[in-house]
Amino acid sequence: MAETNIQVVICAQCGTETEGAEAREYAGQQLCEDCFMEALSPLRTCDPWAVHLARSLKDQPGGPMLTATQRRLYDLVKEKGEVSMAEAIQAMNLPEAELRREFATLRHLELLRACKKGDLIFLIPF
Repeated sequence: MAETNIQVVICAQCGTETEGAEAREYAGQQLCEDCFMEALSPLRTCDPWAVHLARSLKDQPGGPMLTATQRRLYDLVKEKGEVSMAEAIQAMNLPEAELRREFATLRHLELLRACKKGDLIFLIPF
């Protein structure tokens, strides 16, 4: 029986194990596919083109379709009036990067926005 040597690479960003053939190199680091895609296309909450596209969706019958996570985040902020980023991360039980990605969509749809108070970032209704 032939023995196969599968090289395992640890992603430099998130720490997940990836088969060597699936790992991607970016800026001298070995990354999993998700982190590689994020590095190539970083999250932008202030994106005029995304806002323009989102506005056109708002005009469609039924308005924009939110994911369950986006709806939970939107409802949390609407209910409380303002929520710190740390409080939202804890309440939603999500990693910060994922919460920021969900928030970016809600920002583009002009449903939520962020403001800074001292050293804290708060999410508030648009």
